[in-house]
Amino acid sequence: MTVSRKICLGFLAVITVGTILLMMPFSTSSGNWNDPIVALFTSTSAVCVTGLGVVDTGTYFSFWGQLFMALLVQIGGLGYMTTTTFLILLIGRRFDLRQKIAIQQALDRPGMQGSVQIIRSIIATTLIFEITGIFLLLPAFVPDYGWSKGLWISIFHSINSWNNAGFSLFPDNLIKYQSSVLVVFVVTGLIIFGGIGYQVILEAFVWLRDTWQKRQIKLMFSLDFKVAVSTTVFLLILGTIAFFFVELRNPATLGNLSFQNKLLVAWFQSVTPRTAGFNTIDIGKMTTAGLFITIALMFIGASPGGTGGGLKTTTLRVLTSCTQAILQGKEEVLLYERKIAVPLILKAIGVLIGSIATVILATILIALTDPKISFIQILVEVVSAFATVGLSTGITGSVSTGAKLVLIFTMYIGRVGILLLMSAILGDPRPTNIHYPEENLLVG
Repeated sequence: MTVSRKICLGFLAVITVGTILLMMPFSTSSGNWNDPIVALFTSTSAVCVTGLGVVDTGTYFSFWGQLFMALLVQIGGLGYMTTTTFLILLIGRRFDLRQKIAIQQALDRPGMQGSVQIIRSIIATTLIFEITGIFLLLPAFVPDYGWSKGLWISIFHSINSWNNAGFSLFPDNLIKYQSSVLVVFVVTGLIIFGGIGYQVILEAFVWLRDTWQKRQIKLMFSLDFKVAVSTTVFLLILGTIAFFFVELRNPATLGNLSFQNKLLVAWFQSVTPRTAGFNTIDIGKMTTAGLFITIALMFIGASPGGTGGGLKTTTLRVLTSCTQAILQGKEEVLLYERKIAVPLILKAIGVLIGSIATVILATILIALTDPKISFIQILVEVVSAFATVGLSTGITGSVSTGAKLVLIFTMYIGRVGILLLMSAILGDPRPTNIHYPEENLLVG
């Protein structure tokens, strides 16, 4: 079995187990057997760290159902191979060559050396951030819900924030806490660090350690770090400004809020489309311009190696650098005085074309199954599913069974990756030594 096929089947296996658990009577508040479609949709959404839901998580599922969802989100955020590797480490087994190659491909690393150490670092980083998030959220939730329930709400939201999932135990998501500086910045902080990639966090940690210890030779940041951080900061600032001015006069979102709360909501809505799914305003009441900005941010998504989905910030920078090179008449694509290899450019183009094709196909299918739903609502739902975001205009629970199945498949494609899925279906690509003659073609 190829590595790509093993990863894809691994996610399917976890989704299947999650579906069975969520179907059990003890997983629902009513104590009855769960609807198979609801269980399948919820399990897929959790494993794919999306956050789209067809039912209200806080009231529909019992504590056990919510616990299963949190565990599925955790497994989905870490990734199938990372979770499997961690379990192998716990029981003390050694890795063979095939397992090392699988880890390398799952983590998108150039070599196999240090993969086990990276896995340990990923687990440690995850636990540190999630536990910190739990303690920081306690002062916000405990006064409202008491210690036991407040603690569980903090745990659930910290896990979902770090893993960029977006499931909430509140019927209105986080709208109740839109003016809470603590909740807004803790949740958005977890989303940003969870989605920016483990390599970026580890590099930042090493740099801070070297600076603190006043070492003369400090870490030189990698190209991944520079591109992911600069693009993330740019998109966060641009998104905040865009949401602030676009929704400023909309009484259903920012119009009736104080200036401070306007900034808090605009900041939150700039962070959450990439790719968490929490919301502090009613997404269905946003302006069309605001929804299109949300769609664009969702489609771009987070950074490689993180818990988010989407096109990825690095893919965006490679594509924009290609455009810049063409406009400047250059024959090389440069980023921070580094030449981008042609295979990487081709991969970025492949990801873009595959992503657009998936979104278009899913949108058409849902438009056929649910013709009464507006185009913009369908597009928000599809991009949210593909980019594993979880934001919705409120139609998820009311769409037809056929549309739900389309969204399930779209979430799965978005989580495993379009190129990895194609490799699993068609087989891993093999390089060829055959070269054909070059010829010009009219383009543009």
